[in-house]
Amino acid sequence: MRVLAGDIGGTKTLLQIAECTAGRCRPVREQRFDSGSYDSLSSIVREFLKAEKKKNIKAACFGIAGPIRETAKGQSVKVTNLPWEIHGQQLKPRFKLPRLRLINDFQAVCFGIEALGKKDLVVLQKGRPVRRGPRVVIGAGTGLGQGLLIWNQDHYAPIATEGGHANFSPTDELQIDLTRHLLKTAGRTSWELVLSGHGLVRLYTFLKERGEFPETSPLSVAMKNGDAAAAITHAALEQNDALANQALNLFVDIYGAQAGNLALTAGATGGIYVAGGIAPKIISRLTDGRFMRAFRNKGKMSPYVTAIPVRVVLNPNVGLMGAVRVASRL
Repeated sequence: MRVLAGDIGGTKTLLQIAECTAGRCRPVREQRFDSGSYDSLSSIVREFLKAEKKKNIKAACFGIAGPIRETAKGQSVKVTNLPWEIHGQQLKPRFKLPRLRLINDFQAVCFGIEALGKKDLVVLQKGRPVRRGPRVVIGAGTGLGQGLLIWNQDHYAPIATEGGHANFSPTDELQIDLTRHLLKTAGRTSWELVLSGHGLVRLYTFLKERGEFPETSPLSVAMKNGDAAAAITHAALEQNDALANQALNLFVDIYGAQAGNLALTAGATGGIYVAGGIAPKIISRLTDGRFMRAFRNKGKMSPYVTAIPVRVVLNPNVGLMGAVRVASRL
């Protein structure tokens, strides 16, 4: 059976045609699109399928960065970081898709977790996993995604959440000052405001205003002329820029703390997976102990989270892999 799958985010859209037989899927063709360069998902799908000679697609699944709405008229979603509204009942006839399902992007990541191999993961904490215990996934990228995996009869069932938009909570004096900065500049606090690409830039700006370390001219120019978050990351990891280092360290501290919060909230005795586009790019900073110190800093609950396995997902296609698995089961 030939299926169409997609991983749709605020920065990029990945589409794949796969051939699925007896529960196994083989990628046939895959293409990456810059989401912001298109006015709709339909425009991207239309362009992608133009090159598809065999159009006998039996099922499709799209993992989309936004909350899925289920109504009597079908599924729809407003993409969180794009001006797109996607309606399943419009896509089905437009592209002659017999079966179609829309799922949250982190629900797709959750489905993809079980398709990963050892080479796709970096272990931050081996822990002592509880068989069939709840699992959680957290991932910073264009936004901050969070998802749950709950054992249901004979498999893990993913549950989408919008926990990335919950209010940020500080853990020290510096983060208390950051909270004041967020309230002043954004009017509210949330984890996504600090744990995302634009969140890293916000942390950098906050620290620059504090004046502990001066901004260097090369980094200032790089941020203005390209991807600001990527420029900060490069300056921290490759150039030992003091201000960029301070910003990335604060990012990792907050990331580890929220991962630990999510593990506690879900009772994630089965493990936590750190996914998203940023983690593989800063893997050296995630494995130096800082992330796990923040993760374990839970007072009397520290022994509890110390027993929870923690792994970083390196495979950037995990969401797409999950969408393929869902499409193959339709």
